[in-house]
Amino acid sequence: MHLGMPELLLIFAIALLLFGPKKLGDLGKGLGEGIRNFKSGLGGSPEPEAKPPSAAPPSPPAETKVVVEETKPAVDEKK
Repeated sequence: MHLGMPELLLIFAIALLLFGPKKLGDLGKGLGEGIRNFKSGLGGSPEPEAKPPSAAPPSPPAETKVVVEETKPAVDEKK
């Protein structure tokens, strides 16, 4: 049994009516992640996730100065 284009369009239209466009997109995303996890679990090498190239290397953190003041303990005069 092979599904042709008309059958696939009918299934998609029914799913769209049942779930709505937003939920159908979420279901598709979840299905794609599930397939990707399944492939990586089998030991296959999934396609590497594309990382956006950074325009410039991150700048080093700004230097901060810490000022430490010495305090003398309070002396109890009553003895």
